[in-house]
Amino acid sequence: MIKKNYMRYYCVLLMIVVTLFFISCAKVTKSDSGGGGGGGTNPPPVVADTVPSLVTIRSWLVDKNATEQTAALFYKLKKTARTNILFGHQDDTKRGYGWANEEGQPYQPMKSDVKEVTGAYPAVYGWDFNFIAGRGTGSWFNYENVKSHDLVVDAYNRGGVNTFSWHYDNPVSGGGFYWSSSPVEAVSKIIPGGSHHEIYKNDLKKITAFAKSVIGADGKLVPFIFRPFHEFDGDWFWWGKAHCTADQYKALYQFTVTYLRDSQNVHNLLYAWSPDRNFSTQSALLERYPGDEYIDVVGSDNYEDLKPGVAVSIASNKLKILSDYAKSNNKVAALTETGLDKVSQSDWYTNTLLKVLTTQKLELAYALVWTNRTDSYWTPYVGHPAAPDFINFKNNGYVLFSDKIPVMYKLQ
Repeated sequence: MIKKNYMRYYCVLLMIVVTLFFISCAKVTKSDSGGGGGGGTNPPPVVADTVPSLVTIRSWLVDKNATEQTAALFYKLKKTARTNILFGHQDDTKRGYGWANEEGQPYQPMKSDVKEVTGAYPAVYGWDFNFIAGRGTGSWFNYENVKSHDLVVDAYNRGGVNTFSWHYDNPVSGGGFYWSSSPVEAVSKIIPGGSHHEIYKNDLKKITAFAKSVIGADGKLVPFIFRPFHEFDGDWFWWGKAHCTADQYKALYQFTVTYLRDSQNVHNLLYAWSPDRNFSTQSALLERYPGDEYIDVVGSDNYEDLKPGVAVSIASNKLKILSDYAKSNNKVAALTETGLDKVSQSDWYTNTLLKVLTTQKLELAYALVWTNRTDSYWTPYVGHPAAPDFINFKNNGYVLFSDKIPVMYKLQ
C-alpha cells in the first residue's frame, strides 16, 4: 500500500514538472505579432537610467551590424522620446523663404530660416533622395546631389539628426513620383522577378554610394534615418494603395532593406516607415506593415488633422497609436511630416502642434515640418506674424532644438 501511494505521488509530481516545462517553453517560443506587425519575441524595453551595451542595442535593430553611431542614434532617440521631442525641418539649411529656391542659385552655408527666427538650428534635418537616386540629369541635378552631401555632414557635425525621404520618380514609366504624372503600375515590376528589378537595384546602388560617402569630422560614417515609400495609404504616389497590393508593397520595402543591408553592406541607416493619416486603429495602421524585422522607426505624416478648426484630439489619438506600438515593440515613433502652409494661423505652433504633442502622454522622438520656399513655407521667417509664437514654441521645455539636443551618437 505504501509502495503504491509512493508510485502514485511520484507520477503526479512528474506530470507537474513536465507540464511546467512545456508552459515555460511555450512562453519563450511564442511569437508576438504586434497586431500583425513583426514576429519574434519582443526585446527588453529601453531602460532610461541604464545605458545598454552596444550588443544589446544592435539586437533591437533591423541591422544587427549597424555602426556604433547608428546604434547610439536609435537608443538616444528612444530615450529622449520619454521626456522630450526633437524639432525637425525639411531642407533647413538647403533653401528657405527667398533664398536658394531656383536653379543656379547657390545655397548659403549655415543659413537657416529657423535659426534666424529662434537663434538655433532645428535638431532634425529632413532631406530627400530625389536628387541623389532619381531620374534627373544635368548640372542642377549634380549640384543638388553635392549640396545634399555637404549639408548632411554639416548637420551631423553640429550634432543634429538626418532623415531622408524619397520622392522617387517612377523607374518604369520614366515619369515623376505622383501618380498623375506617372500613371503606370510600377511596384510589381521592380520587386524581385519584375521586368524592371535591375533598374531598381541600380537606383539603390546610388543610395549605397551616398551612404558610404557621408563622413563626419570625427571620421565616422554619418548615420541617417531612411524613409522610403511614405504615405503609401494614399493614392497620390505611384507606390500608393490603389496601385499595388499589400503583399507587393511589403515585398518592395523588404527587398529595399535587405538589398542595402545585406548585398550592399550599408550599415549606417535606421529604417523608417510612415503612412499618412488614414488610420484610427492599430490594425488599420499595420495593414501594409513590412514587419518588425524591417522597421526601426514607425511614423506618420499628418497635415490635414492639424489644420485650423480640427479637434486636437484627432491627430493626438493617431499619434498615441504610433507611440503605443513603438513602446510595445521597442521601436522609435515620430511625426515624420506635418505643418501648416505659410503658417497661416499665427499661433499654430503653440496652440495646435504643441497641444497635439502634449494633450496626452506620447513618446515621439521628433516632429518634422516641411520645407521653406518663397511660395510655400512651413516655419515663419523674420517679421512673419507667427514668428513670436514660433519662439515661444522653441522655448517650451518639452521641445528640443539644436541648442538643447543631447549627444546623439555616443552611448553615455
